[in-house]
Amino acid sequence: MVSFDNYRNRFETIAFRREDGILEMRLHSDGGPLQWSLTAHDELEQAFLDLSRDAENKVLLLTGTGGEFSGPEVPAGASAARRISAAEFAEIVRVGRRLQLNCLEVPVPMIAAVNGPARRHPELPLLADIVLMSEDALFQDSAHFRGGMVPGDGVHVVFPHLMGKTRASYFLMTAQEIGATEAKALGLANEVLPAARLMDRAWELAREIAAQPDAVRRETRAVLNRELKDLMHAYLEHGLEAEARAHQEQQEERE
Repeated sequence: MVSFDNYRNRFETIAFRREDGILEMRLHSDGGPLQWSLTAHDELEQAFLDLSRDAENKVLLLTGTGGEFSGPEVPAGASAARRISAAEFAEIVRVGRRLQLNCLEVPVPMIAAVNGPARRHPELPLLADIVLMSEDALFQDSAHFRGGMVPGDGVHVVFPHLMGKTRASYFLMTAQEIGATEAKALGLANEVLPAARLMDRAWELAREIAAQPDAVRRETRAVLNRELKDLMHAYLEHGLEAEARAHQEQQEERE
């Protein structure tokens, strides 16, 4: 059993608060918008594991800080692969095997409040059961194909599952930006709201869900996520292996 006190102040890039069983999980870097890093990658994997073991949580509300959900944007033509050592990449793959799976193992309903651009790991808010977006929010995979890496650590599962193969391939291979209105039309978001209303609406929904019996909440989360969880178990490892092979080949070519 894990209690809130075990993890509430444990992480550099995640701030927690809980009211009436509703756990708000806010991503940040030094109190400002999250600038994606290996630290954030590692901490999210552990945080989802910790909070999933806390029986006092009734609903999880995932959001970002300020005007971004997750960033930064990688400049066009930049190669993220060239900035990552072989040892660092091996660790990314190791943690990547658990990041999305730990999120999907969260046993309580999950709401994502996408408060701005989600450019790094944009699949994470889409693992939620309800997705709200501010009017200036967007989804983009800025770090993978555009940056010289195979999009194999979860985006290759989530986006084809939600958008269809053709749309997802274009999104991943062109670093397309999908704004909030288009995201809703594509079925990636449920509601688009003014930024000032986003968190109020997220908490309103969270309170409605938290009022349901515990067994109903947990079993509903399990039922609605079974297919995606099966897909992730089936294809995540293959994607990570492809990403690692491509990275290794690039390393060898540069030596």
